[in-house]
Amino acid sequence: MIIRRVHTLGRHLNRKNCASNSIYSPATSWESNQSYIYNKGKNPLVYRNVGQELEKAARIYGSTEAIVSYHEGKRYTFTSLIDEVDRIAAGFLKLGLKKGDRVGLWGPNNIHWYLTMMGACRAGLVSVGINPAFQAPELEYCLKKVNVKAIVSPLTHKTHNYYEIIRSLCPEISSSQKGDIKSENLPHLKAVIIDTDEALKGALTFNELLDIGNKEDLKEIEKLQPYIIPDSPCNIQFTSGTTGQPKAAVLSHFNFVNNGIHIGNRNQTTGARICVQVPLFHAFGVVVTIMPALSHGGTLVLPAPAFNPEASLRSIVDEKCTVIHGTPTMYVDLIRKQKELNLPLSTLKMAVTGGAICTPQLFLDMQNILKVKEFRNVYGLTESTASIFLTRANDTVEQILTTVGHIQDDIEVKVIDKDGNTVPFGQPGELCVRGYLTMLGYYGDEQKTKETIGSDKWLRTGDQFVLQPDGYGRIVGRLKEMIIRGGENIFPKEIEDFLNTHENIMEAYVIGVPDERLGEELCAFLRLQDDTKEITRDTLKEFSKGKLAYFKVPRYVVTVKEFPKTTSGKIQKFKLLQQFKTMQESNAST
Repeated sequence: MIIRRVHTLGRHLNRKNCASNSIYSPATSWESNQSYIYNKGKNPLVYRNVGQELEKAARIYGSTEAIVSYHEGKRYTFTSLIDEVDRIAAGFLKLGLKKGDRVGLWGPNNIHWYLTMMGACRAGLVSVGINPAFQAPELEYCLKKVNVKAIVSPLTHKTHNYYEIIRSLCPEISSSQKGDIKSENLPHLKAVIIDTDEALKGALTFNELLDIGNKEDLKEIEKLQPYIIPDSPCNIQFTSGTTGQPKAAVLSHFNFVNNGIHIGNRNQTTGARICVQVPLFHAFGVVVTIMPALSHGGTLVLPAPAFNPEASLRSIVDEKCTVIHGTPTMYVDLIRKQKELNLPLSTLKMAVTGGAICTPQLFLDMQNILKVKEFRNVYGLTESTASIFLTRANDTVEQILTTVGHIQDDIEVKVIDKDGNTVPFGQPGELCVRGYLTMLGYYGDEQKTKETIGSDKWLRTGDQFVLQPDGYGRIVGRLKEMIIRGGENIFPKEIEDFLNTHENIMEAYVIGVPDERLGEELCAFLRLQDDTKEITRDTLKEFSKGKLAYFKVPRYVVTVKEFPKTTSGKIQKFKLLQQFKTMQESNAST
């Protein structure tokens, strides 16, 4: 997953004009022309865990609002926040969880999600972000992959009944004591916490979790903080991998705190009121949004459980938001809704975006219709704790529209060829990054970790990149076969494997195709067992119900007699894309 691709429009800045601004100025002419930069920051890195960062924020920003759940009518200052968070932390330890245990956070942008994540950090536990759209098989994979010991969710969201889905995987919950589940299918799962007032068999309510601990337990949470090592894990993010199954990227307190400080400095987060449209479980939400607000005393405003353009606009007006976070797709929908409602937007100063291409027209619409004055592009990966490049204050329109921003402070980047040699500035190659922001590794997957992070500590992004001597860069392609649909990173093989289980599908291949609104959409090319039977998108939607998240269901379906392949039998997906574009042009002409 994650925030991979932003602006790819425009041209290189003139290398000669940029040379005088180079961050890295080695001695020889050969070295000075190589795509390597170390951007030494002005401020030293800090060695704190997230719980200590929360304590610091409470001391400095005490009465400032830390988070406002607009749709739930709930508010917390930094002072009241830490009190509630420590009650959650104490509750987890009372349930028998120990330092390093994993806590699943499965649900949309509700206040309890944020509180639980912070509570897990204060207890020395590891929060695990799980997509709220996941169905039972996807949830089961996540719980088993990282051995989740407790899971926290709302009762319902949209068509999901989270308790019933959990019970389908863990039927023993109906006859279990609260906090003492013994499941054959999920042997590590011990506790299910549901944010509801209903009495559900085997599950604690969120309020019960809050009330388990006593004053002595709360004191123990305070005493625990110096013993939670900043280099230890605090969060796991699922991101698709080459096997077609999501990999579990393990991120540390050190990653979180320092990236929060650096992103907050670049985005001038101090005193900001941030309209949060992005999902909290995603790296954009948890790192680019939550952590800078924590470190710099910003206020998070949650307009709705899931993206809702009208709720976003109304929360901006009512809560006087000064900053808004979202993907380009979200901004497209927001602009369309604002044209309809024409609300008095007068407080917005900055829009932060990442996850897909932002066009010049969208940039102008955000200025003219949303009244945004400043822009920030973010580029990074889950494996790099979400930010490698980020727009700076006073960047030109050309820099905003033609680059993914400027290299973040205190990190190294280089661009290499297929043999690992650095390429000259201005030439494409694979982007690599090294520094405080790289993940600890993939949970339970040493081999994939070694493939991504070498013994020299360079993390290979898999993105084809052009680096400029002035520290700005742009993506020109992706080495990894990843589809980015409206900010959601999707790996085709997972969907292909699923479609191949359909009784009338002999062979399935999925590609990303251009889409004006989402950046990319999914197109499934199918070879059928029986040509007399038809498979449409509606067929796939019905077949996927309860098994596959909605955003993974292909929008386009094309049936073929055979697939273009190499002599060795490998599918040539670029030819499928050509075929799709030819079909679209043909349909347009008729």
